[in-house]
Amino acid sequence: MSEKSMLSLQDAALALGCAAGDPHALEVELAHAIEHGDLHANVKRWATEQWEGQQLPGNINRLETWIERSELDAWQKRRQPA
Repeated sequence: MSEKSMLSLQDAALALGCAAGDPHALEVELAHAIEHGDLHANVKRWATEQWEGQQLPGNINRLETWIERSELDAWQKRRQPA
């Protein structure tokens, strides 16, 4: 697995693009997908007392949760209408 193929949850949200939207909304969508098993990620969670910034479902740490680029691409493709 190449280091360049890994994206933080924050970078993955930015890679999806959000010209008309809020990057945090995409982070929440990614976190929901991770929590529901639709998107594989190497997850790091915040302890409640450590929380930084806006919370994500499951206390997922957006800066230290890693998503393989190919996993993100496959998840995005599954979301597109047939």
